[in-house]
Amino acid sequence: MRRKLLFAERMLHGNGTLPFNAVIPIKIKGTFSESGLQHALRKLQEKHPLLNAAVENDPQGMPWFVVEEGTVGPIPIRITERAGDQDWESESMQEWSRAFDTAKGPLMRVVWIKGAEVSEMILVIHHCLCDGGSAMAILAELLLLLDDGTVDIGKEEPIMGIQDIIPAEILKSRAKIIKAKLIGGVATFALWIVPLKKHLVERKKDYMLHWKLEKELSDRLMLKCKAEKVTVNTVLCAAVLQAFQEVRKTGFHNKISCPVDIRRFAPRIKRDHIFAFGLMFVVSADQQLDFFGNARKMQEDIDRKTAKLDAYETIMMMEESHASLNRFTEFLKYGKSSNDCMFSNLGKIDIVHQYQNFELETIFSPSVIGPLGNTTTLVTSTYRGQMDFTFIASEGFIPYKEALGIQQKLMEIINQL
Repeated sequence: MRRKLLFAERMLHGNGTLPFNAVIPIKIKGTFSESGLQHALRKLQEKHPLLNAAVENDPQGMPWFVVEEGTVGPIPIRITERAGDQDWESESMQEWSRAFDTAKGPLMRVVWIKGAEVSEMILVIHHCLCDGGSAMAILAELLLLLDDGTVDIGKEEPIMGIQDIIPAEILKSRAKIIKAKLIGGVATFALWIVPLKKHLVERKKDYMLHWKLEKELSDRLMLKCKAEKVTVNTVLCAAVLQAFQEVRKTGFHNKISCPVDIRRFAPRIKRDHIFAFGLMFVVSADQQLDFFGNARKMQEDIDRKTAKLDAYETIMMMEESHASLNRFTEFLKYGKSSNDCMFSNLGKIDIVHQYQNFELETIFSPSVIGPLGNTTTLVTSTYRGQMDFTFIASEGFIPYKEALGIQQKLMEIINQL
């Protein structure tokens, strides 16, 4: 199998030397064996061809996912002895900076923080390989196999190109092709004429804050959102923006970017497809309104922007923009950041918690940190009725003390709703 990387995958892969890793930690109560884990990972590789992939450049310098039998080894496991409940945090941060050898593969590894009765396990996957949806699908399958190695998880028919995502009538539409080429060309031209100062912001030390809402507070927040006729995601966007404003003051941009699961708009991308492509919109607050007045206005804006999202058109336009990829990457690295953060809400994670041989006590919200500019990211998810937050940033973009202030202010706002 050989498959050329799409534009977004190329951006996340870069030249293959810098780490851009999705880190998915979980906590398991119970025991399992190393041989059982190895077996489960082998079964994952049997189902998903891209878990056996390396990245190879062709003579023109274009990267391809390459799967050839016998060339990529098993998914590696690193085992470390569990000393306490916070070990997973330090191990996660360590995994941010450990680059994959993408030319060798595989592009996934596992860290097992092994305890007598409780263990944490961290799935580390190169971001060019998967998004949050893919990561959760891999996790669900791994747990099923870890509990019962005979479970049939099927066989993935991998996406081999945009022809497997976009219906033929759209992909071959002359009007759509012309529009994609035009927008791609204009975007490429615009990137080249925008001057960039070759001054890279010093990232300094990366860090992570993690916390959970008590189940009672999580339930109360969801009921309040329902009563006010706004989504939990929108209320959290409003709360995040208010927290950044009150803490950062003159450093506040009033913009957060929110990724959207492409599967909502491109049904050919199945839940268990390994795929890395995100749609995105930016939201801002109306600072003249009260909290829920602002949230309702923000909801209208989000609904309008979501309705306008066209996954097929976006993919086609980006595939016409490969010539501008290096310039786009430079723009992200060197351009002045105008966003406060990226806010990603994975929503309710639908993975069972009780297995025959162990209990999945919790899924910690994933973290990801990469080399493309501002690293400030807030990820939230809900598992077993509890909302979970992971705040990732770097001292060069937001001092740790300010991040603590944002965390505290965000919790104050949520508690007062």
